[in-house]
Amino acid sequence: MAKFEIKMPKLGESITEGTIISWSIKVGDTINEDDILFEVNTAKVSAEIPSPVSGKILEILFKEGDTVSVGTVVAIVELESEEGEEEVSTESAKQEEPTPASAPAPAKAEEKATPAAPAKVSEEKVSKGTADRWYSPVVLQKAKDAGISQSELDSVPGTGYEGRLSKRDIELYIDNKKKGVSTKPAPAAKTSTPAAPAPSQESAPKVAPVQVTEGDQVIPMDAIRRIIADRMVASKKISPHVTNVIEVDVTKLVHWREQNKDTFKKREGVSLTYMSPIVEATAKALKDFPRINSSVDGYNIIEKKRINIGVAVSLNDGNLIVPVIKDADKLSLSGLAVSVNNMANKARANKLSPDEIQGGTFTITNFGSFKSLFGTPIINQPEVAILGVGIIEKKPVVVETPEGDVIAIRHKMYLSLSYDHRVVDGMLGGNFLYRIAEYLENWNA
Repeated sequence: MAKFEIKMPKLGESITEGTIISWSIKVGDTINEDDILFEVNTAKVSAEIPSPVSGKILEILFKEGDTVSVGTVVAIVELESEEGEEEVSTESAKQEEPTPASAPAPAKAEEKATPAAPAKVSEEKVSKGTADRWYSPVVLQKAKDAGISQSELDSVPGTGYEGRLSKRDIELYIDNKKKGVSTKPAPAAKTSTPAAPAPSQESAPKVAPVQVTEGDQVIPMDAIRRIIADRMVASKKISPHVTNVIEVDVTKLVHWREQNKDTFKKREGVSLTYMSPIVEATAKALKDFPRINSSVDGYNIIEKKRINIGVAVSLNDGNLIVPVIKDADKLSLSGLAVSVNNMANKARANKLSPDEIQGGTFTITNFGSFKSLFGTPIINQPEVAILGVGIIEKKPVVVETPEGDVIAIRHKMYLSLSYDHRVVDGMLGGNFLYRIAEYLENWNA
């Protein structure tokens, strides 16, 4: 009977390891597809990991509290098989029952296939990106019964963890197919223009060792701080940073918030902060200047269709995380306020899901919460720009009126935009930043 390897999943773009907090199963347990196997804690999120297959737990290779690298096998499952049902081939199964090089991998499955099946579903492991796309026995059986070919099965989008095709996905696909409803297939891998060769990198400069003297305290970086350090250094090496700063008169916005914050809190159940209007103004400006909402791949510029805005959140331990508000341009101000509030609360409670910290196309960081006037933030790769928000202050300002210039007290705030000079020039960066300022200065929700 085939075996299946449960591996430590990758729960974020920069995550390289996870700590097993607790196991929900033990050796000898019989599990079903989507049963929770264990809870893992990473530098960014905590998550319960479901089983992709049904079967019996043969081995548990790590104990609670162990920190395990992404991709490492943590448990082995003996797959259950039903009469007439094809088994999923895995790397471990192939190693135990090697096939001759001249024989095709799915030959054994062909012998088992039911002759009456209108189209055979291959058992071979399908590669999708950098991760293997596999199918549970239940999914394979349902696809075979419905006469779905391997190529068609590969095109069905999955909603399970890491894009896995779940039982519910295949049932929905088959039902829609019977009804004649078009189901959007998973995008096929396309051949991109070869990336420009990276310039030869000079050897890293030697750093003089730091002298530790008596009384000095040596504090090892925790996992999150190590990731932040690595990502910030990498971003500076990848993107030539340029920063523009603009002062914005947000007097209308301040007065509007004062007039509406109590009513808003009663109606929506969350506080009306300045971040919600700032996110809305930024989303509008990104639609006006789509080049800012992009990434760089060699000599290719990839303008993103979706506007997914990350909002940096400071954690109680002094670290930082960036949850992402997906399709921010499609949310109302109330929707943005609720999203900002919920994301911040989940971040500080370490309850963000992997999906909630991935897929960002632009980032906002708020220096004003620390009473800073402005800052020069570092770009969150692979994005090409990041907005810094300063504190709002009352200032005496010369204001032009029909009767002449007068000095008035106005609410002013600095915005700073750091951008990747490979694809964003000064004119584009300046115009984009000024457009955000225009939306905020003429605020009329």
